[in-house]
Amino acid sequence: MREYLGSPKTNKQTNKQTEYMKNKILATLVAFGLVGSASAVEINENLSINGFIDASWSDLDTEKATTTADSQSLGLDEIELNFLFNVGNVSGAIHIDDYDANDRNSIADGGDYAEDSEIDIEQAHFTYTLENGVSVTMGKYGSKLGFEREDPAGLFTYSRAYGSSANSGSAFNVGDVDSYVYEGVVVGYTGDVLSLNLSFHNDGDSNIEGDDLDTELSFSYTGIENLVLGGGFLFDNEGNNAASETDMINIHAAYTSGKFLVAAEYSEADVDGAGSTGDDKLDAYMFLADYTVSDKMAVALRLSSNEVSSTLDYDKLTIAPRYSITESLGAILEFSDIDVGTEDANLVAVELTYTF
Repeated sequence: MREYLGSPKTNKQTNKQTEYMKNKILATLVAFGLVGSASAVEINENLSINGFIDASWSDLDTEKATTTADSQSLGLDEIELNFLFNVGNVSGAIHIDDYDANDRNSIADGGDYAEDSEIDIEQAHFTYTLENGVSVTMGKYGSKLGFEREDPAGLFTYSRAYGSSANSGSAFNVGDVDSYVYEGVVVGYTGDVLSLNLSFHNDGDSNIEGDDLDTELSFSYTGIENLVLGGGFLFDNEGNNAASETDMINIHAAYTSGKFLVAAEYSEADVDGAGSTGDDKLDAYMFLADYTVSDKMAVALRLSSNEVSSTLDYDKLTIAPRYSITESLGAILEFSDIDVGTEDANLVAVELTYTF
């Protein structure tokens, strides 16, 4: 899990929806285990545990030029258990995860289902923090780019904003640690209104083998009341074993006012290698509006689009009401209309998430 903030689907977190992006720096600290979530179970002064259980039913009706198809799914999407520790200036986290990536991504993007994934150590990292706000983190961790950087328990919707034509999400979902994870070192700085992080890493569990490290530079700025700015750069040096190289620029902003939260994001990817036509520049954008109806209910509206290739776009319109059944149990109902070239799809999903 990237940074466990709790769930927008629960009563406790619904009350925090309009403050979500104002607390982006806190999210950064949670991501590296510097602090635990408010719902964490404290074992002792040095160790706490939190996590979530996520299940869903979904139906995807797809229409292509000459064929139609209907896919349904019912089951457990993800279970995650997180151990957060803090001893003096050293903190860390171990995130144990059972994630059915193929199920969730495929139904959202029109593909088929696969067998359940195995239990995995999603993240494992430790951080040494100096009194001046400088920190060094080493281990396995997720990207800090992107607006939708939470696990299912922390999203405003069931599905993510970006996708492809068939059976997976998109590289524009770079913040999705269930699909994208790094192993490396992060040098960071956290001040009153500014957070900076510089990561040197390799992708996934692959070995570097003498190739150049990938680099990610990210920032978060909260110096303007009710406004949060975030983004950064990803420089991809895949080396001799790479099928392709993808450099990415990401910028996003969110503004809160009363019961409203509005957010926007823009990304540009420079793809060079297999599957690209020379040097492809692809872009993506997302707009989201979220309204807190009551202490228990909120609704999100999202419009997103990304280029799958220089000749193919993925467009998506999503409306997602959510309801807090209890402080720990929340539900989302999502309706999404997806257009990919000559392919049209309608997604209906109901998701239940229990956080602890």
